[in-house]
Amino acid sequence: MPNSAASRLVLGSFSEERVTEAARETLEAAGGRVSCGFVFASADYLPILPDFLELIQLHGHVPTLVGCSGSGLIANSLEAEEASGFSLLLLHLPDTTLTPFTFDQAKVDSLSSPRAWREAVGGHADEVESWIAIGNPATLPIEDWLDHWNLAFPGVPVLGGLASGGHNAGEIFVMHNRKIIESCAALGFRGGVRVHTVVSQGCRPIGEPLTITGAEQNIVTSLGSRPAFERLTETYETLPADDRAHAAGNLFAGLAMSEYIDEFKTGDFLVRNLIAADPSSGALAIGALPRVGQTLQFQLRDRQSATEDLNRMLQQKKKTGVRPFASLVFSCSGRGKGLFGAPHHDAAALKEHFGAVPSAGFFCNGEIGPVGGKNFVHGYTASIALFSDL
Repeated sequence: MPNSAASRLVLGSFSEERVTEAARETLEAAGGRVSCGFVFASADYLPILPDFLELIQLHGHVPTLVGCSGSGLIANSLEAEEASGFSLLLLHLPDTTLTPFTFDQAKVDSLSSPRAWREAVGGHADEVESWIAIGNPATLPIEDWLDHWNLAFPGVPVLGGLASGGHNAGEIFVMHNRKIIESCAALGFRGGVRVHTVVSQGCRPIGEPLTITGAEQNIVTSLGSRPAFERLTETYETLPADDRAHAAGNLFAGLAMSEYIDEFKTGDFLVRNLIAADPSSGALAIGALPRVGQTLQFQLRDRQSATEDLNRMLQQKKKTGVRPFASLVFSCSGRGKGLFGAPHHDAAALKEHFGAVPSAGFFCNGEIGPVGGKNFVHGYTASIALFSDL
């Protein structure tokens, strides 16, 4: 039996009848058999979460279910921002081995070696080819975890996002099967399916690529042997008037992930926030740990850059023959209507390039995805998993 998938977007407050109907219809559309499912729900579902998850698993015949809360829901070329309801994707992967794994901060603190992490995951952890991970930003030390995970599973992509929604941290939740998980739920895939990654950071390079000639921790003191702040000012002043008009708050630092590139372009950089600038010392603080000798190029985020970057990446996948039968979309809560001025941007781009593929997702507090072969947590990003047959 081939791989199959189906998805639903259900808007409105919890209703046992609507949840049961959605689970049954999605099961039927997936071919009557399910290997795993992903569900994303608004924060108002928290009080009835055990009942909600039981209905999904029972009537959708879902043996493994992973999900979280979301400030907005995504499914089937639609984006429902700040809406009540849930988004559901069911996958039937008959030739795929699934590896579920949940953990909390205590485990992150106690597992100090790659071997310890592999042993904790257990089973055939070394053979997992890709991961989907959902974390709680209030309880998961995301950077520490990814540092350990990248060492334990080098080169293995992780796609996912950090839960969002609600009015405070107590209303954010991550779920595995019928339980709320303290920090993170991950699901590994091996064999039978290929998970293609699209990580669109929504920026374009501006100015010139510059070599970092002075750095300490997250502070860049000099670029090309001149004060880093001076280089930033120079780059800003060379921008066209239209770009300068909205550059405030939209300038970032891009760290090249490879120095073996003749001409850097969008997608060649890990984009990180410019945290602070000190004109007196000439230093810049960025949201990363740059190294001397690394290439840095400033980046500008705007709706045009974000649109072009996502379309370029999706088109590249299409040109290489990727034909997904399902997808998961993890889009930053800073995207959507606030950035693009209209709804459904990222979900509609998927439909434009690949047609009406079953899809689910949510608006995140941070997005997880690989850049340059290493997994990072991002902001203002669309991190997308495309499921295709081998």
